[in-house]
Amino acid sequence: QVQLVESGGRLVQAGGSLRLSCAASVDTFRKYYVGWFRQAPGKEREFVASISWGGVTTYYTDSVKGRFTISRDNAENTVYLQMNSLKPEDTAVYYCAADSSRITYSTSWSGLAYWGQGTQVTVSS
Repeated sequence: QVQLVESGGRLVQAGGSLRLSCAASVDTFRKYYVGWFRQAPGKEREFVASISWGGVTTYYTDSVKGRFTISRDNAENTVYLQMNSLKPEDTAVYYCAADSSRITYSTSWSGLAYWGQGTQVTVSS
């Protein structure tokens, strides 16, 4: 069983930056692909970014390319999402998810094995 805990979400002005963290409870975290997803009120949960087991391969949804960066520190069992140039449309609850299989922009979120509780990001205009 893998427990994930997100942190770092808060209210920020448009153009600002945030770094989200996803901390895992297992030392075998390096064996899991990790993705960030977000869900805005009244909308479907959507893929944001993902990172491979060793951190070599990353995927991003088009709307965040060039603004968000996903990274991981397997020694600390943590995945990060650096978010720059934030926009009001980035407002959502951000979730991290982990799975032993690859996670990409085409992965159905509902089939992923482990989820955190989410962290709220609010971007004011």
